[in-house]
This record gives sequence, structure tokens and C-alpha cells, in this order.
Amino acid sequence: MTDDKVKRRLTTVLCADVHGYSRLMEADETGTLERLRRSRTAIARLVERHDGRIVNTWGDAVIAEFASVVEAVQCAVEIQQEISNQASDVPQANAMRFRIGINLGDVMVDGTNIYGDGVNIASRLQELAEPGGVVISSSVYDQVHNKLSVGFDCLGQRPLKNIAPLTSYRLTLGGQAAEHGRFAVEEGPSPGETARAPRIGDRHEPSSSTNVALNWLAKLPRPVAAALTVSAFLILINLFTGHKIWFHWPVAAILFGVVLRTVLGHRPESESKGER
Repeated sequence: MTDDKVKRRLTTVLCADVHGYSRLMEADETGTLERLRRSRTAIARLVERHDGRIVNTWGDAVIAEFASVVEAVQCAVEIQQEISNQASDVPQANAMRFRIGINLGDVMVDGTNIYGDGVNIASRLQELAEPGGVVISSSVYDQVHNKLSVGFDCLGQRPLKNIAPLTSYRLTLGGQAAEHGRFAVEEGPSPGETARAPRIGDRHEPSSSTNVALNWLAKLPRPVAAALTVSAFLILINLFTGHKIWFHWPVAAILFGVVLRTVLGHRPESESKGER
């Protein structure tokens, strides 16, 4: 009897796609096709270097899979660097820039091809990436965020076509976002110097205006930070619940209490001893 059971495996899927491919072909078919061939050659070489394999290519897209999540992310970074170098001598309007999505998930195996949500999610993440950028799923982030000296900006939960929203992360390198395909490449070790392994402290945590505010509050004394937070909350309640202004009284009382506590807490030590 023939075994019709579907084979599955857990793998890391990388999906790359050319941004604005139709526009590039309309402007210069011959030049665009030549640049696409060069890009695919470079991608294939880098995928092989990181122990991955090209699963499929159609049109301007490339799908590859890797046994290692770390190798897949490193490969994506090197792909963007290589493509950026190739585009350095091409007019900006004709430059070929890839968007890359990476997902770690379960896939169905049919010969040399792979199918399923694991592949579809990587494809949808690629659509979220900026030209020259890389977007990864939370399953990939969990595996690599403390193993690579790159940064990650959390994009939150984004709606994906025909797929439930999931948390994704945009890759950065050397503290700079992958913007317009230009990565800031870290200098390698000098001759005779041992390469330093990436440390957890080297990575850049997600940055946003909210994080800036939280970091600023964290630097303040705890009573002051708490008073400012409560005061801001009362002000927002007042602004959104009515036209009559009442927040100034409770806010004034809170701030007076904080000032009084701060003054009493900083009395000279000799004075404090004399009272005991």
C-alpha cells in the first residue's frame, strides 16, 4: 500500500521579493533582467554558505529554507548588504532592492517543495518589510534576539492577508534601521585579533516614543515618577469626560505631597539625629 501520509517538518523559511519589479521591468527590461540574474546568483551563493537551500523561484521571488534560525537571519542580512553593494553603481530609480521575510514554522513537504502556513507567513512578512529591509516573526525573534549583534524594532501585531495577525520585528544592524537597503556594517577584527562573540548587551531593544517616555520616568525618583504618572492620568480623565476643569486641585495636592516628602527626605543628617 502507498503511504499517503503528509510529511511535515519544522524549518526556517526565508522569502525574498523585488520591490517595484513591474515598474523596473517597464522602465528597462534588459537591464532589470540582468540585475535580477546577478542578485539571484548572489542569493544562491549566500544561502549555500549558511547551509540553506533554494526551494523555489518564480518571477522575482526567491524562497529558501534553513535548518538553523540564526543562519537564516545572518543570511538575510548578508543578502541585503550584497544587493546594496551591487546597486551602488546603478541610478537610484533603477536600483533593485529586495524585501525579506523570515518565519520559523511547520511546513508540509512534497518532494523538494514545501507548503503551508509556515511558508505563507514568511511571504506575508516580506510584504511588511521596507525595500532593503528584513522582517521576522516572533518565533524567529525568540530564537535569535540574544544570539546576534543586530537590533530589533517591534512592529506589533499587523493584519496579514488570509492569516491571523501576529507579532513581527524589523531587523536593524549596528543601531541603524535597514533603510533603503543601506546597512551600517560593523568593522571586522584587525589581523591577529580574535573576533568578539555577540553579547546580549550588544543588541538594541525596540525603540519608540513610549519607550523614551518610560526611560525618562525611570530616571526620576520613584515618588516623582509616580506623582507625574497619576497627574497625567487625572488630566486625561478630565479632558475626555467633561468641559469643567477640576484636575488642578488633586494634581496640586499630589505635587505638594511630593515636594514635602522630598524636602523632609533631604534634611541634614545632624538635624534628623537631634530629633530622635
